[in-house]
Amino acid sequence: MTDPWVALEPGADAAERLRALRRAHETFTAVGTVPGPVRPVVADSWRRSARAGVGPDGSASVELADGDLGAYRAEHPLAPVMPLFRELMGTFAADGEHLLAVCDAHGRLLWVEGHRATRRKADRMNFVPGASWAESAVGTNAPGTAVAVGRPVQVFAAEHFIRQVQPWTCAAAPVHDPRSGRVLGAVDITGGDGLAHPHSLGFVQAVARAAEAQLALLGPRADAAGAAELTVLGRDEARLLVDGRSIRLSRRHSEIMVLLARRPEGVTGDELLCALYEDESVTPVTLRAELARLRRVLGPGLLASRPYRLSRPVVSDVAVVERRLRAGAVAAAVAAYGGPLLPASQAPAVVRLRERLADGLRGALIARRDPDLLADWAHAPWGEDDLEVWRALAAVRPAAAVRSRLAALEAELSAPAGPHPR
Repeated sequence: MTDPWVALEPGADAAERLRALRRAHETFTAVGTVPGPVRPVVADSWRRSARAGVGPDGSASVELADGDLGAYRAEHPLAPVMPLFRELMGTFAADGEHLLAVCDAHGRLLWVEGHRATRRKADRMNFVPGASWAESAVGTNAPGTAVAVGRPVQVFAAEHFIRQVQPWTCAAAPVHDPRSGRVLGAVDITGGDGLAHPHSLGFVQAVARAAEAQLALLGPRADAAGAAELTVLGRDEARLLVDGRSIRLSRRHSEIMVLLARRPEGVTGDELLCALYEDESVTPVTLRAELARLRRVLGPGLLASRPYRLSRPVVSDVAVVERRLRAGAVAAAVAAYGGPLLPASQAPAVVRLRERLADGLRGALIARRDPDLLADWAHAPWGEDDLEVWRALAAVRPAAAVRSRLAALEAELSAPAGPHPR
């Protein structure tokens, strides 16, 4: 072969190649030697698999499930680029009866999406989110081998170490952190023999590079080492934890910190004025005085100017909820939601963010139709009058108490307004 990383080059006889690989696999599992037809990358992987104690009749096991999986995915560095993966690969996977899969640096599958019938077949071999597909767990396979060797790899049919997986063909490419260079995980396309083509390997490699480029544009993750922690949900005055100090901020300082934490590149004084004050008569002098007071409260080195910005990462509970929502981890997002963002604030930008965050969570809860999550929201102080959530809860859990509360809310909303007091 001209390219040792490609499983089957154009024009090759797939059936003959498959027969040769099956004979080679049986030889290796019987006597431990690798016959000539096996590519070096596969031969090396088979040897690593055998040394790890993987048996050819083994199967994958699920390590993360339900809430643990949701929370882990939401915090994973590849979560921000899942929309990109879906945009670039989703239609290809669905139309070609393939699967899009993403694993972490340990070979654990985080997302598996694509053609419904193909997913059902994959479920039978535990090719599912939360399952370990590391080489050391299930032997040679594209996502596990890609993170093991740190480069794109294609695995065709009987090149898989476990017999249960040999009807499949897959191609995967590692995704690296654009700053540190470490492997964050891999993106994979899995399906039938039609993927045994150089184009599929080039495709996933291009997708991985696009993901790395987007991660570079997104900048450092907010929860990077050394970040300060900002808590603003469900409280009128923020708490900032920085270098072991816990600082309680005034309402105005809380609003400023929320806005600066969301804009690490910085904001101008005019932008801050519009974001913070409804009253257009407030002058830049007033804002500069407020920022000077905030700088004294924070201590030296945290608040910079020209433009106004924070000189180190600040992770807020708002960002945690948003990141989990983007990843589809609704339960984990609800768990991190401590209540409305600075509920007493009237700063225009804060009000918009507060409403957008709450609406996003409400919409996800209603779409999810999980009775426990809906009940948690409905019985919280911010959800006790939420008619749409109560209706969704009544649809999935029509208990007497739920129906009674829903009827009371609907009666309140339909009652005519009384006369205004004079």
